[in-house]
Amino acid sequence: MTDGAERTSQMTVEEFEKIATFAAAESDAVVFEFIDGRIGDRGVPDGDHNEIWMWLQGICMQHRPELGLYGGDQGLKVESYRNGRARPDGSLALRGNFAGQGEWADPDGVLMTVEITAYDRVTDRRDRKGKPVAYAGAGIPVYLLVDREAGAVTVFSAPDPEGGGYRDSHTVKFGEVLMLPDPVGIELDTEVLQNYVR
Repeated sequence: MTDGAERTSQMTVEEFEKIATFAAAESDAVVFEFIDGRIGDRGVPDGDHNEIWMWLQGICMQHRPELGLYGGDQGLKVESYRNGRARPDGSLALRGNFAGQGEWADPDGVLMTVEITAYDRVTDRRDRKGKPVAYAGAGIPVYLLVDREAGAVTVFSAPDPEGGGYRDSHTVKFGEVLMLPDPVGIELDTEVLQNYVR
């Protein structure tokens, strides 16, 4: 598969997990997910992606030290009706939430998932359309999308597990202030994000 390629899948979640485990053992250049019945891959984050991640992790640590913003190595079981598997760029939860859960953790206890868009051809389908439905379906209260291509940050909240997404969303351009709703309750000044767009 090439970076960002996806195909329709009829495989079971067990088959997917075997493929993902094998791929991870062979190379850390590609990470696989299983969203909405499709197997997809994500390329390695670039430097700007990593800087955005560090910025957000620092804010979370400063304002909510009892929480951890866990990185993309921690997979989540999403979309219970489709047995989905996602690797968010970040999962905000109480420290210790993932202890003993293994590679694919239950989403209970996750307060917020984070995605930082890549410059690939499936970002729109994956991060802007598929992930909000998957994370809301898993009951995750808040989804934060840092959209580098749009130069904007969107916070999705009030998950509607039966309705296919989140009831509320709010978008600001890079440089504006965004309040992450409860249960996160953190204010983000997105000024610095203007340094990390092409």
